[in-house]
Amino acid sequence: MNLMPHLIAAPILLPLLTAAVMLMLGEKHRPLKAKINLFSSLVGLGIAVLLLQWTQDTGVPGSIGVYLPGNWQAPFGIVLVVDRLSALMLVLTGIIGVSALLFAMARWDGAGSSFHALFQIQMMGLYGAFLTADLFNLFVFFEVLLAASYGLMLHGSGRSRVSAGLHYISINLLASSLFLIGAALIYGVTGTLNMADLALKIPLVPEADRGLLHAGAAILAVAFLAKAGMWPLNFWLVPAYSAASAPVAAMFAIMTKVGVYTLLRLWTLLFSGQAGASAYFGGDWLIYGGMATIVCAAVAILAAQRLERLASLSILVSAGILLSATGFAQPNLIGAALFYLVSSTLALSALFLLAELIERSRSANEMPLFDDGELLPRPLESLQPPKGINLDDEQKAVVGQVIPWTMAFLGLSFIACSLLIIGMPPLSGFIGKLGLLSALLNPLGLGHSGEVPVSNAAWGLLALLIISGLASLIAFSRLGIQRFWTPEERPSPLLRRFECVPIIALLGLSIALTFKAEPLLRYTQAAADALNNPEQYVMAVLGTRATPGPEAKTALAEVQP
Repeated sequence: MNLMPHLIAAPILLPLLTAAVMLMLGEKHRPLKAKINLFSSLVGLGIAVLLLQWTQDTGVPGSIGVYLPGNWQAPFGIVLVVDRLSALMLVLTGIIGVSALLFAMARWDGAGSSFHALFQIQMMGLYGAFLTADLFNLFVFFEVLLAASYGLMLHGSGRSRVSAGLHYISINLLASSLFLIGAALIYGVTGTLNMADLALKIPLVPEADRGLLHAGAAILAVAFLAKAGMWPLNFWLVPAYSAASAPVAAMFAIMTKVGVYTLLRLWTLLFSGQAGASAYFGGDWLIYGGMATIVCAAVAILAAQRLERLASLSILVSAGILLSATGFAQPNLIGAALFYLVSSTLALSALFLLAELIERSRSANEMPLFDDGELLPRPLESLQPPKGINLDDEQKAVVGQVIPWTMAFLGLSFIACSLLIIGMPPLSGFIGKLGLLSALLNPLGLGHSGEVPVSNAAWGLLALLIISGLASLIAFSRLGIQRFWTPEERPSPLLRRFECVPIIALLGLSIALTFKAEPLLRYTQAAADALNNPEQYVMAVLGTRATPGPEAKTALAEVQP
């Protein structure tokens, strides 16, 4: 019996059961709950890696896995689907989830109640959003992850966090209402919410009903674009992400990509070149809306004075790049954008964690470190200069001063994050942006013999990629000088092991992508090619048959001679 299809439901069921167990334990067993949470998150990451390896098989049954939880034939029952794109997002979610949890275990999990249960519920919502194959259950998983994020957003209290959290809740409730309205309009026109079934029925919609279909799709897109962070719907994102605690903000970095993933999935599946009169509906809005997002975020980055705000604005820049790349509907551009998505998300999550450590001495989020026994040894601040060394007016050594190891760690990590986010060589951020630039200049790919002129929109996005990188370079350089090179008599921050390990892991993975870029580029290009040919997805979902029950098997045996 092949158990791999049943494993598709595990990323959803595992955090659900884990959250239930932790709720029963109560708040008196926080260390035990932290260990259970970490174990469950590691197992979920392992399952995601197994699913990713499964989707790399060349055959149609292996490249797309379909599971029918209720054993009802699609499009009538619930369907879970894992393909190359969803498997990639599952692994990315698992990596960031484990890293954020390790960081939170240092102190943030004790800043409020039910942190570990809410964390697992949010993981369940994220995994479910990437696996579901119909709009109604996509709405359900969106609400699950948002409900958990409301509690996590307010975790740790504080006036700024509560104020930003209330705005965050209001905007997302409004977006959820638009989600329902858009889905209802699409259901009224097509009679289905299954994504694969919608791909077949949209080309057949009568011309008289096509305006209603497009209105529903536009309303649905507004809900997703608000979650993805497109301008002008992103006014809530920077205050909310900047005010959230560091591990929660690191998790929010992948939440923004849920909106991008959903738009990419639905637009390439429902409004592909095979959608008849609805082909590529809204593509120009994605292109120019994404470009407007890049412009506004790049201008705001130049004025950023805090690392948390700089990280939040960098999320908007990456969201604008990904949305614009989606609107061009070019497989090679989408493949490069997916590589950039992985690299930028890892770096941005690391930056949110790092920002809390760098800003610790001046941050409003400062909390006492209760357990001094788990602190790393106090850093070496200075050494008595040997005889014969020149001293300045303040009796400090002119040369030979020792850099505290904590500041060295924070400084090197900040440099790595900056290079990755800006897209400077030689790290993976540069490879991702170089792939985007190459795809814009060569719409048919480097190996194609035909010649296609570069569009004005492509030239615009190419210029914005360079300009936004320059703006980020200026902003990161300025803040780096202020935080590390400005002579201030301020003690080095105290760090814990759980705070250093996830940052090292995230940056290590990002740097590893520099040396192992080719396998990931091949994978993302294969995912983009599959998105450009949705027939395989439609056939896999609608062709999966429900398993006959015992009664059906008995009746079939009686009929046969």
